Amino acid sequence: MSTQPVLIDGEWQTSAGTETFAASNPGLETDLPEQYPVSSWDEVAVCVAAAARASQQMRGWPGQRFAEFLECYAERLDQNADALVAIAAAETALPAAPRLKDVELPRTTGQLRQAAAAARDGSWSEPTIDTATNIRSMLGPLGPVIVFGPNNFPFAFNGIAGGDFAAAVAAGNPVIAKGHSSHPGTTRLMAVEAQAAAGETDMPAGFVQLIYRTSHSDGARMVAQPAVGAVGYTGSRQAGLVIKEAADRVGTPAYLELSSINPVFVLPGALSERMEAIAEDFTTSCLMGTGQFCTNPGLVVLLRSDHSDAFLKSVATRFQDAPVGTLLSAGVQRNFADGIAQLLEAGAVLETGGQTGGGRGVSYSNTLLSTDGSAFLGAPEQMQTEAFGNSSLFVVAEDPEQMLAIADALEGNLTGTIYSHTAEADDSLYDRIAPVLRERVGRLLNDKMPTGVAVSAAMNHGGPFPATGHPGFTAVGMPSSIRRFSSLWCYDGVRPHRLPAALKDQNPNGTLWRNVDGNLTQADVTAGC
Repeated sequence: MSTQPVLIDGEWQTSAGTETFAASNPGLETDLPEQYPVSSWDEVAVCVAAAARASQQMRGWPGQRFAEFLECYAERLDQNADALVAIAAAETALPAAPRLKDVELPRTTGQLRQAAAAARDGSWSEPTIDTATNIRSMLGPLGPVIVFGPNNFPFAFNGIAGGDFAAAVAAGNPVIAKGHSSHPGTTRLMAVEAQAAAGETDMPAGFVQLIYRTSHSDGARMVAQPAVGAVGYTGSRQAGLVIKEAADRVGTPAYLELSSINPVFVLPGALSERMEAIAEDFTTSCLMGTGQFCTNPGLVVLLRSDHSDAFLKSVATRFQDAPVGTLLSAGVQRNFADGIAQLLEAGAVLETGGQTGGGRGVSYSNTLLSTDGSAFLGAPEQMQTEAFGNSSLFVVAEDPEQMLAIADALEGNLTGTIYSHTAEADDSLYDRIAPVLRERVGRLLNDKMPTGVAVSAAMNHGGPFPATGHPGFTAVGMPSSIRRFSSLWCYDGVRPHRLPAALKDQNPNGTLWRNVDGNLTQADVTAGC
């Protein structure tokens, strides 16, 4: 079997790398036949140089150009949905329907189209005009963006099609996609469509590029190249921090989604009112996708009572009765087992599960652990170990003060949830816990599980470290996610004909929102403003 090519500088070409790898079908536990290259440093350097040339060619291009590419690309992905779904299902064992075909792929093309609309409108760039001083500023592209895609979303977070990719392009940047080794074939098919869309919309060579794998040292070296504008990464905390360290040394912005256990506080009034409904909500959320979501509820905090004991037993029974799903890879299985072992070593008690197997292919039994508040507070860092998969840890606090102390001991997370009584029974406890939890999560939820991440302008899919590398930005939602991949351009006394269109007196499209002398407006700038 020949080795699949890489996409570099506008062409599919044979890789210079001498090492190869293959993806596996985790449902069948068999290797797939296609071989993919591990790119050498020389090849990576060519890729970065090509992206830098593309960035120079695109300087000053209007958002319309990038919108046309994104829309063309989305259309091509929709037209090739069957082939994409088939290979993604083989490489990940995720259900073809509804997960891939009916949910994730439409979400992916929807993100591309939302990014296109934001690029065309331009308001994301926050044009600001001070007529008294004739100083004008806006956000503009910052150069080539490297996007590292994760294993758990082969479409929606893919390095060459997901949210980071869409946001980087909408900001006017070329993208170097570093594919994930779990689904290289899916990424290659998407890259074929991306390159075709780039050709149809007359984008420069090097605008979109794909390499499948590098050595760890070459990956760190790549993000530290002077020509690189920014990095988008979704994956493990360990690998992400290596990338961040390399990027920080040269001042390159690195936007990282790392780890999150997404605590859920179930207050006593809620348990007494609707315990079985919450147990069902939790079980569905925790086991969905075999727990392989970054917003999986991996920690539940309860106040000790007869209801808390019954709740724990109810969830344990549901875990035992539920089918065991397939994990994404043998590597995920190993890391998951290691995470469970670390929690047990820290003092957690196994309620159910805790064994490899039980499902189709690569799998691990649905696992529920528990501990008390004192044990958690005695080893808070170890007790917050992320076990990425179909498991959760229940922590039972002795009193409201201990529940509050647990909230105070939490690391940063993507989400935090509080279930409370529908009337006022839990309000006083809620009012104490919510402000503490608010500071430790990007998204605060009430009375629903956190696994759904809507692609909304109001969404925050981010949070304090270690959930992400920066608490002020989101990886989901236009236009906020676009601003990560931009720099602030300021023009002081620049002659009118030399200004970018967004900063000239005339509004370039009539829909662009601009801050003119402290007022948001779509009007032209007129004398005397």
